[in-house]
Formats: sequence, C-alpha cells, structure tokens
Amino acid sequence: MSVPVRKILRMNLFATFSALLCTLLLAAPAHAAAPFLEKVDLFTANQEGYKLYRIPGIVVTKRGTVLAYCEARKSDRGDWGQIDILLRRSTDGGKTWGPRTTLANVPGPKAKNPVALAQKLATPGEVTYNNPLAIADANGAVHFLFCLEYARCFYLRSDDDGLTWTPPVEITASFDAFRSRRGDEADSPNAPAGTSASSPRRLPDQFYDWKVLATGPGHGIQLKNGRLVVPVWLSLGTGGHAHRPSVTSVIYSDDLGRTWLRGEIAGPNTGDWNIPNETCAVQLADGRVLLNMRSESKANRRLLTTSRDGATAWSQPQFHDQLLEPICMAGMVRLSEAPSSDKNRLLFSNPHNLSRADGKEAPGKGRDRKNVSVKLSYDESATWPVNKTIEPGFSGYSDLAVANDGIILLFYERGSTDGKDIYRSGLLTVARFNLEWLTDGQDALPSVGSAKP
Repeated sequence: MSVPVRKILRMNLFATFSALLCTLLLAAPAHAAAPFLEKVDLFTANQEGYKLYRIPGIVVTKRGTVLAYCEARKSDRGDWGQIDILLRRSTDGGKTWGPRTTLANVPGPKAKNPVALAQKLATPGEVTYNNPLAIADANGAVHFLFCLEYARCFYLRSDDDGLTWTPPVEITASFDAFRSRRGDEADSPNAPAGTSASSPRRLPDQFYDWKVLATGPGHGIQLKNGRLVVPVWLSLGTGGHAHRPSVTSVIYSDDLGRTWLRGEIAGPNTGDWNIPNETCAVQLADGRVLLNMRSESKANRRLLTTSRDGATAWSQPQFHDQLLEPICMAGMVRLSEAPSSDKNRLLFSNPHNLSRADGKEAPGKGRDRKNVSVKLSYDESATWPVNKTIEPGFSGYSDLAVANDGIILLFYERGSTDGKDIYRSGLLTVARFNLEWLTDGQDALPSVGSAKP
C-alpha cells in the first residue's frame, strides 16, 4: 500500500527540521563552567636545602606544558646571597607538577658585583643567579634569560618544553650598548629599530652608565611579527640595596634569540617618575606594546607607557589610578583577543593594598604586601572593572599565564615565614581558576567555556 504524498512531505519536513535543530545545538557555544579556584604549593621555605624561594615566573608552551620557575635562596639575607634558579613542569595544565630542576649554571670564574661588595651586601665566593624570565614562542620554543650577579645576562633555549636546554650564551653586550656615549647610534650594531646611517638619531637621554642590570622578572612576550621583547631595569647601584636609582627599558630579538639589541629608555628616573624598575609587558590589540612598571613614585600607582614597535619611541609614562602600587612586582597577560575570541581581555595581578600595619603610610614608600588580586580589563588597560582577591593575607610577587584550555594560572608568593617580614615568603603557589570564578559567573570564554578544573 503506497504512502500518501502529503504524509511523505510531512515526514521529510520533520526529518529536515530535526537535522537542522541537531546542527544548531551542536554549533551552540558550550555552557559556562562552574566557577572554581584551587591552589597548589610548588616551593616551600626551609625545604630542599633552601631558606627561601622567591621571584616567581610562569609561561605556557605552544603544546600546553606549564613551566614555573623561581629563585631558590640559600639564605634569607636578601638578593645578593647564594641563589640558584629552579624550574618545575606540568603537563596537565598545572594540576600536578614534576620534580624541580636547576637551570642556571655558568662555567668559569665568577666575580661578585662591586657595588654589592661596597655596600657589604654580598659575600665573596657566593654565586647569585637572579631574575629568571621565559618567553614561550608561537613556534613551540621556550627562550629563557637569567642574570649573574646583577652584572651579566645569559640566554638559553628549549625545543622540548623545558626538558632539555642549550648551554647558556652570554648576551651582556646588548646591555653594554646602554652605556655607549656615541652621539650617532646608527653606527652601532645595537641601534634601536628605525635608525639608519642616512638618518642618524641623537638620543642624549638614552644612555645610562649602569652598574646593576636585571631582566623582568616574570615573563617576556613575543609580538605578532615574531619579535621577542624582554623588559629590563638598570641601576647605578649607588642607592639602597644597590638597586637604586634605576630606569627601565627592553632588550629585543628579531631572530628568535640568536642576537639581542637594546631598546630606548622607557621609564626614566626624573620628575614625578621615581626609580622605575620591575616591569611586565603585553601587546595590545592595535599592535602597540604596553609596559606596566613598578616605581617608587609618590603617586603609589603603576606607571604605564606604550611603543608601536616594543623598543623605541615610548610614550610619556602615565600613572593609572586603578592600579595601586604598594611597590612590588606585578604580572600581566592577555586572556583573549578579538576577533579570534569574542572580546579583548587583559589580566593584571599584584598586591591590591596601600595600607601598612604600623600606620606609617607615606607617598612613594612601600606598603604591606598582602591581598594579591587579579584584575580584568575589556578595553586594553584603559579601565579595570573587575578586581578579585586571590590571597587576602601576606602575598607579594606574582606572574600570570593562561593554559591552553583558558584556565588562568597565577604563580605568586604567599605566607611570610615570620609573619611580618615582607621579604621572607613561606610559599610559592600556583592558583588555578577560570574566568567564571574571576567574574562571579558573569563572563566566560566561548571557545573553552566547558573547561573543567
């Protein structure tokens, strides 16, 4: 018995509608994940032969491996003692971690920095490796820089997600170019981008006779054109702790780490800008590079400047009223960018605090390192409408990264070993959380909204 034509049409229409509905459901964005925050301690004071672990940095490789690194200090006397650089790896987005490995090992004789000896900050025979910084590039390599005695800088590279590394290569020459007094920088192999012999640039304020150098700390960035950019600070070493006074700049590489050049001074030590130093960087959606600088300025706010190429022609630094400056390292990273995601999102972390337990607050002076918080900007750092506390108690230096599934990673100092000294951090901890937690469920990354903790 044949089926009526009208019934066949109804059956075909139903099948078509069902197929369309199924397609739409499969194409719909995943539901936002449940908000979550969890913490994993990676380094604990007074364990594994070290008195303190400080100066955290963290990156995520192209393959998704998380690398967390720090200074491991044999004593708690300060920045100039016996210090190693340690690394731990995670291949599951920061949930579990492999054993620690030592990275920095420069062969040959090593001399203590004279300015540290002059201030009786250092002991001959001890070796200070300092300020580790990594860049995970778009091709899968990891570039790693560190300093020796705040006087020399070295570069190494890994092509297997931090399992093995090349021998360290000294790149201090890129810093020596800051000391040059030649009026025509175009004759120098370290001339900033944009200079040429036919159009020399005279930059009388671009030279700095440093005695102390430092990278980052935290992490550097790779620009969309492939350039590697490393924030640096330089000091005359005559002031407190032989780290003051100071200015900030960058070194950069256009050949994936084979050679490094100096940039122009980005944060001068003049006028309202007092002792700029530890700096984090991010590339903005319009291509400019933003430097976010710590300083000891009376405003007690973060100091920001931008450059079109990440090396030259930095804008006049400006204080950002929403970014408090207790005088402490901070972290910054991009979470998403349109049009590859639904909107632009930047993250920033530091101790959101301007108070002191002793009540002795003063302009340009340090405040208690506590209440490490993460902020979120939707307009490329113009405003920061979201701010959420990660660690209400003692908490200091921090660095940010984003796992390949969109989970946010904050590697930070927490818990003073004596309950009062801001330089004696008890733990280095990784906090893992999602955008849903940061925004109290008001925002989610559409492509990774279903990511689970």
